[in-house]
Amino acid sequence: MRRSLLLLTAATTALVLTALLVPLTLLTRSHAADRATAEATARAQWVAHALGPVLATADERETAEQTVESVNGKGLPGTSLILADGRVIGPRTTAHGSAVTDPVRLARTGRAFTYETSSGGRLVLVPVQGAKDGTAVVQVTLSERQLYAGTLASWLVLAGIGVGLVLVGLLLADRLGARLVGATRRLARTADRLAAGDLTARAEPEGPPELRLIAGELNRLASRIDELLTAERENAADLAHRLRTPVAALRLDAETLSDPDEAHRIAADVTALERSVDDVIRKARRPLREAPRADLAAVARERTAFWAPLAEDQNRSVRTATPDREIPVPVPADELAAALDALIGNVLDHTPHGTAFSLTVRRTPDGQAELTVADEGPGFPDPGATPGRGTSGAGSTGLGLDIARRTAEEAGGTFTTGPATPESEPTPGRPEPTPGRPGSGYRPADPSPGPDPSPGPGPGARVTLTFPLALTPPPPLTPPRAHPAETPSVPPAPTC
Repeated sequence: MRRSLLLLTAATTALVLTALLVPLTLLTRSHAADRATAEATARAQWVAHALGPVLATADERETAEQTVESVNGKGLPGTSLILADGRVIGPRTTAHGSAVTDPVRLARTGRAFTYETSSGGRLVLVPVQGAKDGTAVVQVTLSERQLYAGTLASWLVLAGIGVGLVLVGLLLADRLGARLVGATRRLARTADRLAAGDLTARAEPEGPPELRLIAGELNRLASRIDELLTAERENAADLAHRLRTPVAALRLDAETLSDPDEAHRIAADVTALERSVDDVIRKARRPLREAPRADLAAVARERTAFWAPLAEDQNRSVRTATPDREIPVPVPADELAAALDALIGNVLDHTPHGTAFSLTVRRTPDGQAELTVADEGPGFPDPGATPGRGTSGAGSTGLGLDIARRTAEEAGGTFTTGPATPESEPTPGRPEPTPGRPGSGYRPADPSPGPDPSPGPGPGARVTLTFPLALTPPPPLTPPRAHPAETPSVPPAPTC
């Protein structure tokens, strides 16, 4: 836009100056010729007036020659006196032939005039009255260079003025373009901030009226979005809060059961439901403008420890490789824990008992955080394609992997799946598959306890999430979704 405005200004200014300067150049040329002709006429009239009394006597020829010689000089128009008998005092206008030409004969009739020659110059002829032998003629010759002397300097001045006007126009256009482009870019940056979730971003109305109008409408839209999101979050929090009453009733009903094991199992399920309701309320109440941040390594260790009792009950080997230092990622701790629960729950739910799995957290060489969950089963049904939302092909809802994918992609990371073979494993700390251990991939587990009688292990399944590192200061450490102490070995049943 800025360049286009500069080109438009340059073209417009050039056209206007061309239309103005061409007549001015012609006018300066004409003015120079008129000025030189007027000076030559005045010179010829002065010489004719001075030589009139001299030519009245025959013995004053020497005086006439001195007078003519005094008005001739280097760079001055040539002044000649043509006597009645054809003799010439002063420089001759023609190298050959008679000096008495038709213009001279016309001037002898008593007429003074200006005559343009074929070479481009001019002749000024003035008759001298009172000469003894007849009428003499004073002739002043102007060459083309003398006629248009000073024209080039005038043209250079006009050209300089034109260039200066073009530069001034370009400077003004550049300032105007910078103002327009700057206002537009600031408006675009505000829109980008709003798109990134910063609902505090507001545009400063500036620039032309159209941009000020857009800025005002953008601010109004941002305020409206903020109001709608706040109302929606309040509604979600209120709805989750109302669920606490029936959940409390379920807990009371569970406590009245006569079978202690059944009461304990239902109480654990109710506890998991309460925790989910609390997560919904906490997420809905969380400020929109709070910069999310969680320690990926700490959450991974906590969720692995949470699921360890159930993995032990299913005779699974679990290996965790996480660094001791913090790996901050721009994801809320509860969402990160939900993604880990979905991935680990998929392994526990859709691979046979006894299938080992691993969880690895590391920093990648390109400065990102990477989380990998891998098992030793036969892997995905189609290793070349990522399972889509609702299409697990294993008898479940198919939403577990989609939860993990959205968690990574909404934070600016990536989600990949593939076989968990040693050459494809991204970290050297991954446990090697255990020979002879059965596995059946991501499909419904055998309802009977014990290992699946399917043939030996396959390439395994691997799910890798990458996250950009968070740069904001860490929030106070609060354990995400801590497991209740009263039910240490019964984690919530995975729903995906």
